[in-house]
Amino acid sequence: MAAINVRNLSVGYGQNVLLQNLNFSVNEGEIFVILGGSGCGKSSLLKNLFGLYEPLAGSVLIEGQDITDAHGEDRQKIMTHFGVMYQQGALFGSMNLLENVTLFMEEYTTLDREQMNLLARCKLDLVGLLPYEQYMPSEISGGMQKRAAIARAMALDPKILFLDEPSAGLDPITSADLDRTILDLSQNLGITFVIVSHELASIYSIANRVIMLDKASKGIIAEGDPKVLRDQSADPRVHQFFNRIMSKEAA
Repeated sequence: MAAINVRNLSVGYGQNVLLQNLNFSVNEGEIFVILGGSGCGKSSLLKNLFGLYEPLAGSVLIEGQDITDAHGEDRQKIMTHFGVMYQQGALFGSMNLLENVTLFMEEYTTLDREQMNLLARCKLDLVGLLPYEQYMPSEISGGMQKRAAIARAMALDPKILFLDEPSAGLDPITSADLDRTILDLSQNLGITFVIVSHELASIYSIANRVIMLDKASKGIIAEGDPKVLRDQSADPRVHQFFNRIMSKEAA
């Protein structure tokens, strides 16, 4: 069953169309990666998927409900079905990790403080940060900040997590640790992940399926297992991307 259905989606700003007539689905429980060259609209597409930006046309159905056409309480209800981790983590610097995770519980639940703290500790434990619950974001490493942001994104027990460039700015070892966290959450909790990334090592390690966007055609030029696309795609643009081949223009 599809966790997300994208139908005839066009993405852009005003008269500037980045992507047009996109159609794809994300299956429940899979790790789905959106990739492509710089400026192709990866992050803009992601923000359209979870409702931060309004699409130029088309619809996004999250667990069968159209977030592009929902308003008020209906929209708020859909938004509790997913969590978001932004590229830089976006933790609140004035709050410790425990407080960061409980923040959304305060707004969207009727739990008391003791219950919220207990659940927040469970989320931090899932990403290996329970011993750091009283630490401020400035007191932990970049990789730990990313994991804390994932814990916060899981605060309301969503079935879907959207991650924007989770490995950006991390060294290879820290990035591999984060990949392991994502795989563990997928395998143990059945969470569906939609991830924007250009880190090929990470993509090969965690992705069940990818779509590749192309700036010139404003659409999807490849879909499938990244290793199969790397080894078998006949499209020179796809072959070049997955095999890190320099373009003639850059040579």
